[in-house]
Amino acid sequence: MNNNKERFSNRVDTYVKFRPSYPKEAIDYLYDVVGLHANAVIADIGAGTGIFSKLLLQRGSQVIAVEPNQAMREAAEQMLSGVANFRIVTGSAEATGLPNESVDFIVCAQAFHWFDRTAAQAEFHRILKPGGRVLLIWNSRLEHGNTFREEYDLLLRTFGSDYEKVTHKNISQETLASFFKNDSMQLERFAITQVFDFEGLKGRLMSSSYIPVPEHPNFAPMMTELQHIFERHVQDGNVFFDYETEVYWGEV
Repeated sequence: MNNNKERFSNRVDTYVKFRPSYPKEAIDYLYDVVGLHANAVIADIGAGTGIFSKLLLQRGSQVIAVEPNQAMREAAEQMLSGVANFRIVTGSAEATGLPNESVDFIVCAQAFHWFDRTAAQAEFHRILKPGGRVLLIWNSRLEHGNTFREEYDLLLRTFGSDYEKVTHKNISQETLASFFKNDSMQLERFAITQVFDFEGLKGRLMSSSYIPVPEHPNFAPMMTELQHIFERHVQDGNVFFDYETEVYWGEV
C-alpha cells in the first residue's frame, strides 16, 4: 500500500491542471438528495489535490481533507489556504487520525480503489457519527461508444505499466455493495466532458500514475501514437474527453 500512496508524487502539476472537476448536477444531488448540508462536517478521504474539497467548501460545509501523499497535500493547501472551513491532515483511509464519531459524512472522490477496503470500512465506521453516510465518487472515463474513446483506451492498455491492475473499474458492483450496510447502497450517474487541444490531451494522459515518464523508452512512441489519435479525431482544434460521474452512497 505504501507504494500506492506515492504513485502521484511526480504528477501533481499535471493532475491539478488536467484532471476534471465534477458536474454541478452531481454536487446538487449530494446536497438535495443524499443529505449533505452547509453545516455538515465532511471528511474528504484520499483528498488528493483538493478538487472535491473545493466543491464542498463552496456549499459552506466544513471539510477535513485526509491525504497521505505530501506533494498532493501541499497542492491542496496552496489552493485552499485561507478558506475558513478547511483543514487538511496527514492520514489514510485505513488510519485517518480523526476522533471517534467526529464526522457527518465521508467522501472518497477518485480514491476508493486505492484503499485496503476491510481496514477502511472499520475506520469509516469509527469516525462517522451514528447514521452518517459514505459517498464513493468517480469520474469514470468512457471507453466505448466512439473510435476516439476506444483508441485512447487502447493506448493506455498498450503503454500503461499496470493500467489493467489499478483501474477502478476492477471493483465490481457486488464488491462496492458489500462495503455498505445490507442493501443500503444507492447509485446515481451524471455526465461530464473535458475539451482538450493537443497539449491538454497530453497533460491529461500524463496525470495518470501508470503512464511512462519522459525518460522511459516507451514515452516517445506513446506520444507519437497520441498525436496520431488526436489528428484522426480533432474538431476545430479539440477533442472531447467524456466521463460518467458515478456516485455510490449509503451507510457502512
